[in-house]
Amino acid sequence: MEKNEKTVQDASMEISDKGFVPTALLAFFLGPLGAHRFYVGKIGTGLLMLVTFGGLGIWALIDFIMIIVGSFKDKEGRPIKNH
Repeated sequence: MEKNEKTVQDASMEISDKGFVPTALLAFFLGPLGAHRFYVGKIGTGLLMLVTFGGLGIWALIDFIMIIVGSFKDKEGRPIKNH
């Protein structure tokens, strides 16, 4: 079990190769269309945002706030890098 715990811990320490600025800009300008989710590899939820127009804007706003405060993650669960 220690090996699995270490693997999970190592994965959480990694930082995504997706940039903060492109993700934030996509969320700000095209958030209701889910463009930022497509960018970070979350295709399924990106399609869902596209169909619901970002949860009528609420989901898009929540995602934008999560990106700004640094809690948004990519498809692999890695945080988006800040610089």
